Amino acid sequence: MTIAPEAPTTTTPRMPGFLELEITRRCQLTCASHCYAEAGPTQGHGVMTGDDWKRVISQAVALGVKRIQLIGGEPTLHPDFAELVEHALPEGLGVQVYSNLYRVRPEHWALFTRPGITLATSYYADTDEGHDQATGRTGSHAATRSNLIEAYRRGIRVRVGIVDVLDGQRVEEARAELVALGITEVHIDRVRGVGNAAKGVGLPSTSELCGRCATGIAAILSDGTVTPCVLGRFLPAGQVQDVSLEQVFASPRWQQVAASIPVSRHDPCGPDCGPNDDSQGGGGTCGPADDGVIPSTAG
Repeated sequence: MTIAPEAPTTTTPRMPGFLELEITRRCQLTCASHCYAEAGPTQGHGVMTGDDWKRVISQAVALGVKRIQLIGGEPTLHPDFAELVEHALPEGLGVQVYSNLYRVRPEHWALFTRPGITLATSYYADTDEGHDQATGRTGSHAATRSNLIEAYRRGIRVRVGIVDVLDGQRVEEARAELVALGITEVHIDRVRGVGNAAKGVGLPSTSELCGRCATGIAAILSDGTVTPCVLGRFLPAGQVQDVSLEQVFASPRWQQVAASIPVSRHDPCGPDCGPNDDSQGGGGTCGPADDGVIPSTAG
């Protein structure tokens, strides 16, 4: 992918209302076929410190960001995870935690019930075999399903993304199972050619993005890189360790990156056009800009 070198025609910063913070690449799962962050048990938390993330959160509020998503990897594995949530809530931000729900600490259940917090997770099949094959972790289906049931019991709002990554995966059966459990915010998407899914098939392309990246949404990766979204990680636009978030969004580079992304054909896009999974290749309620069909949704 080559970004056109000419300067953008406008210097008006594109300020997102939704900011994804990929605070770690560590994860208990090993989704070898489709993890866009190439996360796993041996990956680290990156160079951003807890104070760095708090500074970014405060800067985001000053710029008018309304919601953040803590994502990874598995964000709850970050040593400062709870502190970051506690920092964001008094700032008036809505916080979505995108967790694999493989393991949930008792103190995190209490955190998830706080006003202003929602959960999101990934689910792959209605069988142990299908789900565990996608995640690379035996027992992940039973654990995630159990914690989804517990979240529903506690009255916690949960969004679920089902990414179709394997032949015979039973994605429709998985959605039917979740709806039967009372979880109706379920979206199905295809895997995007980013991260692990791009290996052996060439460089990632902007055609894999939904068309809203860098407009209503932006992301900051665990090394401080600012990108148009977590799926658009191959389009670096700045570094929050070097300059402020406002300076990144006002930069010519950010304008060039935003201009390089095809406009979505989907009208309207869903209100949460973010990834449907935590570092595992989904693309939200909108399909890629070059797809002719909007992915199915429920709820």
